[in-house]
Amino acid sequence: MTTQLWQRFACIFIYMLPWSDALPFGTNLFIEIPILQWIALPAFPILILERLIPFGSLLLFIIIFIGLVRNSKVPYFIRFNALQAILIDISIILLNYTFQVLIYPIGNNLIVRSLSTTILLAVFSVIIYSIIECIQGKEPEIPLISQAVKMQLLN
Repeated sequence: MTTQLWQRFACIFIYMLPWSDALPFGTNLFIEIPILQWIALPAFPILILERLIPFGSLLLFIIIFIGLVRNSKVPYFIRFNALQAILIDISIILLNYTFQVLIYPIGNNLIVRSLSTTILLAVFSVIIYSIIECIQGKEPEIPLISQAVKMQLLN
């Protein structure tokens, strides 16, 4: 099955959703190494959209889920990557809430900064891997997440 070029680049944009939600984990890293702020640049359209519209992130989630994932007229490649990006985003949001409730009250010590940076780098690695696979026209295989996506889309 070959994917068209527009489908590949549409999937790149979809993966900016989890990247935009992972950026708060890099606050300390961006302060220490300001040049790394450039890696946040591709997520700005999503961030602006989420900030301008009330409940923008929820609205964007619903649009992607109903408009892309549940729409059988949309090519499978886009549906697969959209649902995978949503699942990655949900895991990042849960991590963010966990940090806000359990970790950040401890303080901004070395362990908290290291853990935040590790999460940002892990998400960055997953996003870069997914983008490279999308450019090549392949489905990114992320353990557990890809399996859940395939089970959801095949039902």
